[in-house]
Amino acid sequence: MNYKQLIVESGKRMSGSGLTVETWGNISFRDKETGLVYLTPSAMLYDTIVEDDVVVCRLDGTIVEGERKPTIETEMHLSVYRNREDVNAIIHTHPIYSMVYAAQGKDIPLIIDEAAQILGDVCRCADYALPGSAELAENCVKALGERSNSCLIHSHGAVCVSGDMDGAFKTAKVLEVTAQIYYMVEATGGKPAGISDENIKAMQDFVKNSYGQGK
Repeated sequence: MNYKQLIVESGKRMSGSGLTVETWGNISFRDKETGLVYLTPSAMLYDTIVEDDVVVCRLDGTIVEGERKPTIETEMHLSVYRNREDVNAIIHTHPIYSMVYAAQGKDIPLIIDEAAQILGDVCRCADYALPGSAELAENCVKALGERSNSCLIHSHGAVCVSGDMDGAFKTAKVLEVTAQIYYMVEATGGKPAGISDENIKAMQDFVKNSYGQGK
C-alpha cells in the first residue's frame, strides 16, 4: 500500500470534513510491518499536500524520508504509537463542539450508543501543555490510557485513534456528534441520563464480534 498517498488523501478528507480549519490539526499512519510512521508536514494546507511533502520517520523520531518539516505534534503521534500497539492511525482535529469542552478542561462522557460503541472509553481532557511539547505528548498518552480511542487536548483540540484511517475518521465524527449532543443537552438545562457500564460493554462486544458483514 502507498502510505504517502494515504496521508495525502486523508488530508483532503480532513479538509472537507468540518473537523478543522486552515492548516490546524495533523494526521499520521504507522506501517506495522516496517514500524515507519508517515506524517503530514507542518503548516501546509491539506489541499496542497502531495506525496513528496509527506514525512516518514522511525518511532524514535529519526526522519528517513522527506524534505519538509513534520507536524509540530510529531512527538505526540510517536508517543501514542509507542504506548498503544492497537493504534496505527491518528488524526488530531480542531472541531467546534469538542473544543467547547477542551476549552473548559472537561471530559466528554459516553452519553449515546454510538459513543459507547466507538470511543472505547470516556473522552478525557488532558492537562494543559504547550503545543508541540514533550509534556503535551505525555499528557495525551495518559488521557488516552489503554482503551480510549479519543481524548481532548486542553484548550487545543481533539486526538482520535484507531487501527486504520477509516476508523480514526469514524472516531473523530462520533466524538464531535457526541460533543454537540452533550452541549445541546446542557444548553437546554438537561443532564444526560447515562448508559450503564454493563450495556456499554455489551455494545462494544457486539460491534467487535457481531456487527457488520463477515462476523
